[in-house]
Amino acid sequence: MRSYNPDLTPPWKKSAPVPEVPADPDLVVEEVTTGFCGAVIRCEAGTVTLEDRFGKHRVFPLEPRGFLLEGEVVTLVRPVAGGPVRPTRTASGSIAVPGARARVARAGRIYVEGRHDAELVERVWGDDLRIEGVVVEYLEGVDDLPSIVAEFGPGPDARLGVLVDHLVPGSKESRIAAQVTGPDVLVVGHPYIDVWEAVKPSALGIPAWPAVPRGQDWKTGVCRALGWPSDNTGAVWQAILKRVTSYKDLEPELLGRVEELIDFVTAP
Repeated sequence: MRSYNPDLTPPWKKSAPVPEVPADPDLVVEEVTTGFCGAVIRCEAGTVTLEDRFGKHRVFPLEPRGFLLEGEVVTLVRPVAGGPVRPTRTASGSIAVPGARARVARAGRIYVEGRHDAELVERVWGDDLRIEGVVVEYLEGVDDLPSIVAEFGPGPDARLGVLVDHLVPGSKESRIAAQVTGPDVLVVGHPYIDVWEAVKPSALGIPAWPAVPRGQDWKTGVCRALGWPSDNTGAVWQAILKRVTSYKDLEPELLGRVEELIDFVTAP
């Protein structure tokens, strides 16, 4: 929650100067009065049109202090023809580096549990990982993690980060993680039974992920409950993956953990 000064005046009502930002196409802002958040698709004399993640359009006046950009109050202005191009962002939200070459792979690695986890990480963080020289591999489960870590031989110059599904207190995964965690090994996890759940339901047009009874295969149960083909969960996953276009389509419980692993592996 944004903190206000003791007089409770919202920051966008203050008289202090705020930056003027060109309303360039694809710039994502939030209108301060309605909270509508979207990307700029059109800027005409005195107005700007925003499109939210569901394709809904809203037109707003270009009023002073009318928008929030990355949480800060700004005044949107009409772009100047031929003006400087704003830096674009990667799917993870990082500023893109046009023309940057992939760095030679580091000795450190990030391991994830399965192929779907690896594909989702690549989908959102792929550009960042290539620039940082971080390779992501998948384990096909965590039962053999202690022996895999021992064979890897982590050290200060070869750190190992591991992302585990359903890492909750008292679980099998938590006990295995405790065996390998150390100065050069970081094991983190999200609370979801499967990484599918880390995709926001709103990105898929469903109200929520259905509950699946214990003892039933989770992916199969989800597909049946939602009317998706349960005999080809691989194809269903590819359809889900296509709906993920940026970090905004993922739950924060996964976002934070992946960012934590990248920071750990790339730390000097």
